[in-house]
Amino acid sequence: MKLDYARYSERFGALTINSVQHVHELDSGNAEYHRSRTVAQISERELYDMYNRLAVVVPVKNERLKLLEGVISGIPHDCLVIVVSNSSRNPVDRYKLERDTLKHHVLLTDRDVILVHQKDPELAHVFEALNYPYILDGMMVRDGKGEGMLIGLLIAKMMGKEYIGFIDSDNYMPGAVNEYVKIYAAGMLISESPYTMVRIAWRYKPKVAQGEIYFAKWGRISEYTNKYLNMLISSHTGFETDVVKTGNAGEHAMSMRLAELLDYSSGFAIEPYELVYMMEEFGGVLESRHAEAMYEGVNVLQIESRNPHLHEEKGSSHIREMLRDSLASIYFSKLCTPSLKKQILKDLRRAGAIRSKDDMQSPLLMPSIKDVDINEFARLIKVRCSTLQYFGSNISTQMEAITT
Repeated sequence: MKLDYARYSERFGALTINSVQHVHELDSGNAEYHRSRTVAQISERELYDMYNRLAVVVPVKNERLKLLEGVISGIPHDCLVIVVSNSSRNPVDRYKLERDTLKHHVLLTDRDVILVHQKDPELAHVFEALNYPYILDGMMVRDGKGEGMLIGLLIAKMMGKEYIGFIDSDNYMPGAVNEYVKIYAAGMLISESPYTMVRIAWRYKPKVAQGEIYFAKWGRISEYTNKYLNMLISSHTGFETDVVKTGNAGEHAMSMRLAELLDYSSGFAIEPYELVYMMEEFGGVLESRHAEAMYEGVNVLQIESRNPHLHEEKGSSHIREMLRDSLASIYFSKLCTPSLKKQILKDLRRAGAIRSKDDMQSPLLMPSIKDVDINEFARLIKVRCSTLQYFGSNISTQMEAITT
């Protein structure tokens, strides 16, 4: 793969957010990785080495089985796939259908896949035993994409992975999924910080209008979220910026060293909240709890894919909910100024996402998993969770090794 180095970076304390980088070749041959002034070339060998150190988490909730299978088929073979299902179990048990789909896929491909259901009652008991109640709603794990991602993160850490990526399960294009994971690996290879996040900037988000495909550049929510994340930075630096282009990037990856430091938001606010949290924690305005990361620096890469991003449309009510939750993560930030709050409320009212200020609710937050006993998590989830399934010739041996 050949891709740009960032031509411009916005530095906010110890946090560096790089301008969008472009992919020039999806396959640049087997030449060794080398640095030039403008373009990085990364060989297939280097990418495949990175895949072995990377887990890809796919949260799924009642998606079409063909969509799920297509997404899994696009993930490079050597990556560990972790599917966290929050699908309904009655009147049709969709988790079992997903399990059978994955089992059949592995029978044909002999790859490593782990599956668990988010609402497994025993999974809630595992978190209780680990003294991590922040993910629970009563006696069950709370509904929400963020909760599913956090479960996947813990499983990836349990499996000893150094990097973790996330892919939404509603993507129609397996080729795009394959490119996203390549970008994750390439971004980690060119980053100079052990605390790195790679976020996908979609080249286009096609929409069907009047019987024709229109290749839109931005999603309906991204324009708002990006605008206010940039304004959040500008309100403290005094210089206007438009560096943030990936506020709602569901497709993103992190080094495990960064992933285990972050707090996470429940629900749809999770992707913008990751950026908000890093601005709060590493931006130098508020006191940080992570001295080593402040010293090393935290690096955010935004890399534009070649493939367009074509995903399932969820309807206008879903869009309004996502918009409200996304901007709430900024509105309730300790960095958000009163004037910025007023502008957010004005835009949300205009978009029909809220009727009044009273409709704004602070996102539920889940603290860092850094202090969760990962060995105890591994032991408990294997012993207690009946929905924990793993497929592949290598994964059974690995599971035995990490729980003995």
